[in-house]
Amino acid sequence: MAEQALTADPVPDGRAVVPASPSARALLPVAADGVELVARFFRALADPARLRLLEFLLPAEHTVSECVAHIGLSQGRVSVHLACLADCGYVQVRRSGRFAWYKVADPRVADLVMLARSLAADNAAALADCVRIAPDPAGRPQPPPA
Repeated sequence: MAEQALTADPVPDGRAVVPASPSARALLPVAADGVELVARFFRALADPARLRLLEFLLPAEHTVSECVAHIGLSQGRVSVHLACLADCGYVQVRRSGRFAWYKVADPRVADLVMLARSLAADNAAALADCVRIAPDPAGRPQPPPA
């Protein structure tokens, strides 16, 4: 069976037009910088601490101190992770006096996190056996899959 082409005519904003056929796959942006942007989008989520922070912030906004207590990392590390998430548009910050309150910026983040958890669960054995991607770029030991 022939592979379906992974190209399509771009629309003015650089995204590929997805064919209406139900058997067609969704496509990444056609432009090279569009693919790089999508890769950067996922790299921002590639850190377990940032994912835990996002999950913690999904139901309600929290202060940095609350995030520190929940994640168990130093205030400095949590602040760096929150700044990364804010710079990438995943979270918003609201300042009130000496406190900074963080919340998820877009409700679609919840859908993304839930879809990622579902896909990871469905592919847990393959992900656990994958030798091409290190478990943690920092070399920290990871807990065994549940």
